[in-house]
Parts: sequence; structure tokens; C-alpha cells
Amino acid sequence: MMQNVHLAPEEDEDDLYSGYNDYNPTFDTEVTAKIPGTATSRPIDTAFGSKATLTSSMGRPVTGAVQDGVARPMTAVQAAGYTKAAMRGSLFDPLGQARGPAPPLEMKSPDSSEEKIRQLEKKVNELVEESCIANSCGDLKLALEKAKEAGRKERVLVRQREQTATSDSINLDLTYSVLFNLASQYAANEMYAEALNTYQVIVKNKMFNNGGRLKVNMGNIYLKQRNYSKAIKFYRMALDQIPSVHKEMRIKIMQNIGVAFIKTGQYMDAISSFEHIMSTSPNLKAGFNLIVCYFAIGDSEQMKKAFQKLIAVPLEVDFDDKYVSPNDDPHTNLLIEAIKNDSLRQIERERKSMAEDYIMTAAKLIAPVIETSFAVGYDWCVEAVKASHYVELANDLEINKATTYLRQRDFNQALETLKMFEKKDSRVKSAAATNLSFLYYLENELAQATNYADLAVSSDRYNPAALTNKGNTVFANGDYEKAAEFYKEALRNDCSCTEALYNLGLTYKKLNRIDEALDCFLKLHAILGNSAQVLHQIADIYEIMEDPNQAIEWLMQLISVVPTDPHVLTKLGKLYDNEGDKSQAFHYYYESYRYFPSNIEVIEWLGAYCIDTQFCEKAIEYFERAALILPTQVKWQLMVASCYRRSGNYQKALEKYKVIHQKFPENVECLRFLVRLCTDMGLKEVQEYMTKLKKVEKLKEIREQRIKSGRDGSARNRREGSAGGDAGGSKGERLSAKLKALPGTSEPYESSSGKEIDASYIDPLGPQAERPKTAARKRTEEDDFADEELGEDLLPE
Repeated sequence: MMQNVHLAPEEDEDDLYSGYNDYNPTFDTEVTAKIPGTATSRPIDTAFGSKATLTSSMGRPVTGAVQDGVARPMTAVQAAGYTKAAMRGSLFDPLGQARGPAPPLEMKSPDSSEEKIRQLEKKVNELVEESCIANSCGDLKLALEKAKEAGRKERVLVRQREQTATSDSINLDLTYSVLFNLASQYAANEMYAEALNTYQVIVKNKMFNNGGRLKVNMGNIYLKQRNYSKAIKFYRMALDQIPSVHKEMRIKIMQNIGVAFIKTGQYMDAISSFEHIMSTSPNLKAGFNLIVCYFAIGDSEQMKKAFQKLIAVPLEVDFDDKYVSPNDDPHTNLLIEAIKNDSLRQIERERKSMAEDYIMTAAKLIAPVIETSFAVGYDWCVEAVKASHYVELANDLEINKATTYLRQRDFNQALETLKMFEKKDSRVKSAAATNLSFLYYLENELAQATNYADLAVSSDRYNPAALTNKGNTVFANGDYEKAAEFYKEALRNDCSCTEALYNLGLTYKKLNRIDEALDCFLKLHAILGNSAQVLHQIADIYEIMEDPNQAIEWLMQLISVVPTDPHVLTKLGKLYDNEGDKSQAFHYYYESYRYFPSNIEVIEWLGAYCIDTQFCEKAIEYFERAALILPTQVKWQLMVASCYRRSGNYQKALEKYKVIHQKFPENVECLRFLVRLCTDMGLKEVQEYMTKLKKVEKLKEIREQRIKSGRDGSARNRREGSAGGDAGGSKGERLSAKLKALPGTSEPYESSSGKEIDASYIDPLGPQAERPKTAARKRTEEDDFADEELGEDLLPE
């Protein structure tokens, strides 16, 4: 492809020194002196009275003089533009001013091949720049299009140079930049095959200097494709082509090799790479990866050594004392204020934060395995950190130790660990008290949670977490106005405290300040983006505001974040149902049923929808599911039988009603349908079911009469007060005696003993002693039923 690459021709430049070789011949003769008043010249007399030619002060003939018949050659005047070829007698005009103004520059034709090539080359450079700018702005698709267009125009440029016989002047740097940018844009758009092919064109062309370094990029692509063996191969090839003077680049490539070995599980090879880095140029990433490798192979002693190497890595940042003014000099204070939050200071903070994250993560990783117990291992890490220049992390490690106890469900140890910080400095004390308040709040011990929240706030009034926890304790006690004040103060101290902003929105909802609550959650949505909780709250507020369209819109965003949440799908179905869109409501109710088939509300709606749309067979599936979930409720089994009856399957309906009657023999509705079905189908069981129906209806009337009598007696008892009576008294007196023993309306009800049940029951046929004796008769099913009724307790209303 690159066999016809040539250098671009150098442009002809105007000769800036043209005209300086035009020399006046007057200065090319002997130097003579003219005698004033004469027309001829003569040699100058010397002091000795003889005639001699002029000589210089050094004793040599002057320029242009004739000595011994030979003229001295011109020397010094040549650089000034004097020549012998000029005519004698001309004026001294070394700058050529006598020739008049220079002719105007010759206009270059825009149609000339050189001008076209120059403009095309400029256009290619502009396209490469636009591609890079689009990539930096995040528009990867546009960046790739610009890179492809630059490649097409660059090929046109090469062909034009070949046609104009200037192929030996092709701009190699331009070709390299076009190909490299195209490969980078392919990789950014995850078109890895095209990127690798483009990189191969650069690497295989020997005319490109340092093209072999791009094998690092090829190794990165193979690493993204999880082709770790090829990634390691290309990393090593790139490492061989990079000279040792580029130490930093070689260290980065070796770090990539170590990471690729970790991906393949070759921990020993990875350890050798990271150990070399830590001995040559230690850094935090290599140190942390070395700990991970030793953790993977289970070498506790090497884990300790690697951890010590990690905390020994120099941070290379200035301490905070640099940003504290030593005096009251206004100029110094202005300078400190200017550099306190500049870009360099932000880089220092990021580097310090990264170091702390690596050390904390490494300590949490190795603490449970380097010693016999988790606590001892954590203590070793704390002591090692205290001996390093990361002393401030020791307290954070202690707090993390308490957090680990919480994950292990060891709340007592967590509380003891946190309580040790009560006598330390205010920052650590506030952090520990905040965690303690949170723990007690979770355990619903609001008094202890309030105490530690007060301690955290008093230790550090500017701690947003402490103020948020204090607001939570006040919120739990029902003082919403005061809770809102604490949340606002937390936000004034740290406007990025999302917990305080979320809780403030909930507080405004409790106070029925709906607009302010909506503002809080909309701000939170701008900060957190796709937070499911925030989206749900916004949708709920719009539902409260009776704006179903907005509520549906936000719930649609919510199901894009949590597409399998059955409660969100149910709410969407309910909103569409209220709007009258039954088809959409069915869609979301059915999706909710798929993910959570035990929601009775959803099952009931789906069954009713199928009945309304004349799909009774489909409704049977939903009602049978409900009957499985709630087997003690006859309603769902009756619905199943009703669906069979509606669909015309009377035999199935009859069998189902019989099953229901066996489980629920007192159900009047079941018996009525049995009587109706048997009558319609001409079955002999109709008389049997009619008899049972009459018995059940009669017993139902007796039960209602008993309940009514109990209510009347209770009202009479309240009017007459307490009254006593013997066992042989009237029915009202016995009822009053029973109700007197029952608890009042403000007391918890306790079930009575069997004797009280018998004594309190009002026999509809009168007392046994007063009942007229009858002849002995055969016991009927009605008597059994009545005996079952005698065993029921009369509950107070």
C-alpha cells in the first residue's frame, strides 16, 4: 500500500539576495586622488616626494590597487554585492534602488495541480482535528465518520501526487496520523476487527518510525476481547521495541502484562511482573494487584510484605499545612485562597483518595486471612498503617472493622468497637457516634439513637451524616417540621448529601407540602439519574396531585430501570385501568402476574377482565391460583365453579360445587347453585340439597337472632348497670351475667372457658328444665348441626 509513498516537493522560494552582485566598476581601478579644480587625476605625492600608490594601514595595497602589474583581487566588497562585471562610471547603488519598484508577485492559479494538492492536504488535516474533537466531546459516531472521510481524502491526495509525478514527496506524517486516528476511532466504537486491521497496516510498514509501539494498543484491544494470550504476546512485542530510556512506558506495559496474567489465573507470572514494578518504580496499582495475587494463592506472609510495600509507596502530594496561612499577611492569604481549590490541588486530592481506597480495600481483603481471627488481622493492619505516613487511615480502619462486625451480624462487637472512639478527637468521635446512632435507629431503639445523634452533632456540627441521622430520629418521633430543619442544615453543609435531600422530600410529603416535595425529588433525580426510589417517589407525588399522565410517564422510566418489579407494573396497570385503557391495563397486570403470581389483587383483576371479555376458561386459571394461595376462603373456589357454569360446562361446575360443599358444608351460595344445577340437569340429589339448604338457612337465621339478642342485651346491660341473678333466672338475666364477665371495649379480649360458653349460650328453645319433654325420636342431621352450633362462642361486637 505504501510502496508509492514520496515526500512532498519543496516550494521554490524567492531569492532574497538577488541584485547584490551588481557591482559599480568605478571601484575596480587604482585608487587615485583628484586634485580640486582640475579635470584629471594624478598620483598622490608621498612624504618623501615620490609618487606611490595608496596602501592600507596594515601595509598592504588597498582593494583594487595595481601592484607589480597585477591587480589585487576583490575580496571584502564581494559580500556587499560588488562585481567586476559592472560598467565603470555607474552610481553606487548596492540595494538596486535605481531599478525602480519590484514587479508584482505572480498570481498562482487555483487550478494548478500544486495548489489543489496543498488545499487537499489542508482539508485532510482539518478532518483529523474534527474527528479528535468529536471524540473528546463523546460523539463517537461522528468522530468515526470524520476519520473515515479523512482516510478517503488522503488516498485521493496520494493518487494526485502520483499523477503529477511528485509521488516521491508524499507526507508520511499525514498518512500516519490519518491511519492512527482511524484505528483509534474504530476501537472507541468497539469495532475491534477494523481497528486491528488498521493498526496492522501501520505496524507492518517500515517507513513509519516507532510504529511498533502501537502494538500496545493492539494488546489493549485483545484484552477487551478477553483474548488474554494474544494480549500478552502483543504487550511483550511492544516492550521489546521500546528502549529502556522510556522507563515509565515500560512500567505501564508490564503492569498490563501482570493484569492479563491475573485474568488467565497465572498468578505466579503476574507476581513476577508486579514484584519487578515494585522494586523498580513502585506505585499504588501495582502494589494492590500484588496483594490480590498473593491473596489468590493464599500466602499470608507475602500478603503482609506486599501490604507493607503498598503503604510505603510515596504519595507525592503536599500536606494540608501548605494551605494554612502562617500569618495575617493579606497577600499570602489571597495566594493560599487562589491555590486551595485549583486544578493541581484537585489532582492531589484525587491521588490521596485513590491511595486511601487502595489501602482500605487491601486491609479489608487480607485481614480475615493473615491471622487466626478477623479481629487480630485487622489489628495488625491498623498497627502497620499507624507506622506509615498514612496515619490518618488508622481510625478509618477501626470504623471499617466495626462495619465488618455488622456484616457478620455481630452487633455487640460493632457497638463496643465504635464506643472506643468516644474519647478521641472530634472528627473520629462524630463518625463513630453517627454509626452508633444509625445502628440503634435500625434496631428501633430511638432513645439511644437520639443520644448518639446528639453526640455526633455536638462533636462536629458540620457533619452532614450526623445531622441526617438526627433528623431521622426526630422524624421517627413525628416532629416533621424539626426534622426538615435538620435535613436543610445538612444540605447547607454539604449540598451533595443525597440522603438528606431524599429524607427532606419524604418530610414534605408527610407535611402535605407536595410542591416542595416534588422539587426535592426532581433535584435528586438530576443528581442521581436513574434511581428507582426517586423515580417511584416522583410518580407517587404526581398520582397524589391527580396527574395520571405524568405519573404514568415517570413509572415508564421506572420500569426501564427495574423492569421486573411487580408492584410498579401493578401500579401502572391500575393507572391505565382508571384511565379506561383496559388493554394496556391488562398488559401490565399480566406482566406483574408473571413476575409475582401470588398477588391476590392482580389475580382478581385478571380473572374479572377475562370474564368481562368472555374468556371464562382463561379466568379459571387465575381463580384456581387464588384458591391455592387462600384455601380457606370459599370465594375463589366458587369463582372457579362459576366460570365452568358460564362457559357451559355444567358437569364440571356440578363436580366443583360438590367439592366445595364437602369443604364448606354451611355455605348457602354453594347449596343454592347445587339445587339449581341439579334441577336444571334433572338429578335426584336435588331434594337432598334442598333439605340441606333449608337447614343451613334456618341455622343462619338462628345465628343472626342470637347475635341480635346479644347486642340488645348488651345495650340493656349498659342502661341498667350491673345486675346479678341465679342460674335458674330468665334468658335476659343469664345474658347480663355473661356480658358482665366479658371485658370492656377498652380492654383486650380473652377467650372464655368452656363453662362460660355453656352458661352464656341462649337456647332458642328455652332452658332445658322448662323444655317440654317429647317422645324419643331418631336423631337427625339437623340435631348434629344444632349441636355444632352450641359449641360456638358468642364474641362481643
